[in-house]
Amino acid sequence: MILRFSDHAANERTYLAWVRTAITVMAFGFLLERFDIFLAYASHAMGSTMPKLHVLASEWLGLALLAFGALLVLLATLSFHRNRAAIDREGNELYRRGGMERLLSGLLIAMAVFLVIYVAQQVVALS
Repeated sequence: MILRFSDHAANERTYLAWVRTAITVMAFGFLLERFDIFLAYASHAMGSTMPKLHVLASEWLGLALLAFGALLVLLATLSFHRNRAAIDREGNELYRRGGMERLLSGLLIAMAVFLVIYVAQQVVALS
């Protein structure tokens, strides 16, 4: 029998949830990086030209999301191993976490605000 199995299983479920989140962020980054194909098609259908700045913005933000997803996997792996070692140690210790979660949440909120502004500008420009 594995000692503290339920704690280890919860740690693994949390790790897998972070990995799924990272895969989703990377997929969204890839989609956004390819968003210029949609913009080119839409601007061609409207009979206008697409500004190069908007293409570069979607490419850079898409690459940033891809890198952010990779960073999520790295941080989740480090957290998983740190928690695994803490579960195996004898004794009690205080739970002092939250820095990584705050940083990642802040970055996601900043990217979401940028995306809202970016897409709103595109909608206004195409209409």
